[in-house]
Amino acid sequence: MTEVRIGSLARIADFHERPYDIEPLDMQEWGTGDYVLGEVCGTPTELYRVEDILGEMNPAGPGTLVIGAFGDREATLEGVGSWSDVVAGSMHALTSAGLFGAFTSLSKFLPDPMSLNYRGHIVRDGKKVCMRDFAMRQLADGFSVPTVLLVGTSMSAGKTMTGRVACRTLSRAGLKVIGAKLTGAGRLRDIVSYKAAGAYEVYDFVDVGLPSTVVSEDEFRNAIRPLLHHINGRGADFLVAEAGASPLEPYNGEAAIDELGDNIRCTILCASDPYAVVGVQDAFGLKPDLVTGPATNTTAAINLVQKLTGVPAINIIDSDSEPDFSAFLGAALNVKLD
Repeated sequence: MTEVRIGSLARIADFHERPYDIEPLDMQEWGTGDYVLGEVCGTPTELYRVEDILGEMNPAGPGTLVIGAFGDREATLEGVGSWSDVVAGSMHALTSAGLFGAFTSLSKFLPDPMSLNYRGHIVRDGKKVCMRDFAMRQLADGFSVPTVLLVGTSMSAGKTMTGRVACRTLSRAGLKVIGAKLTGAGRLRDIVSYKAAGAYEVYDFVDVGLPSTVVSEDEFRNAIRPLLHHINGRGADFLVAEAGASPLEPYNGEAAIDELGDNIRCTILCASDPYAVVGVQDAFGLKPDLVTGPATNTTAAINLVQKLTGVPAINIIDSDSEPDFSAFLGAALNVKLD
């Protein structure tokens, strides 16, 4: 029997427990969040891997069947694509989590992405199965958890690393921390790393039925509000919330920040370089409380950030900086972290 891999975008579904059928549908019936089956094809590269429902990476060679979900991606450093760009059933894995579509723009620094042929939609009782069928059901109002907000100047700017350090620092002080990724393209391993760092619960937009947050602002807000309401009832002392990519990219980062509102106690900007800090401040009007990421890799970079912006900067991957980061968080959140 042909092996079937279930991508992590299907972690909210019940495909391990209940049977399903596969039925090819006309493209006019397709939509964001549809669960579909693809067959891996092409010549394998290092991107021929599937992130499973536990967040573990598994190789996938030609002939492997993969369950994923249709969605869009607009990554500044890697690739741009959508399910609506699929032609004659020829697809790509836009992420290893099983985000399916077709790339229309791809970084020349990347190997060829995993190619798949559309085999059909996941169907039950004659109806296609979608992520929204398994989405968290909660009231849409009410959020008051003090929040550490992580934003970036781009993807791969150190947001998840900074989030892990924040979760570890707060949890070691005996505080209950929830980690969440509110925007981006669905990949489980980012929030799994928050849990490993000490967060007692972790969530992302997949929990509310979105494969990525490249959707309309109304759709994003209607999805994220129930998630924030759920988090509000979980008894956390603090939320460490990552807004994937940057607020200026089409992932609804600005809307996520607006939804968090006055509950944001401090904002950490993870920056690719010192000049990018200036760019985000000028373009978005955001003055962070701290800068981390590659823009702090050396003392020269830290000094330049402070010279250009007046914002303190800490290289959090340097173990010698732990006391400084702990002192920053303690002061920003008005808690004792010794």
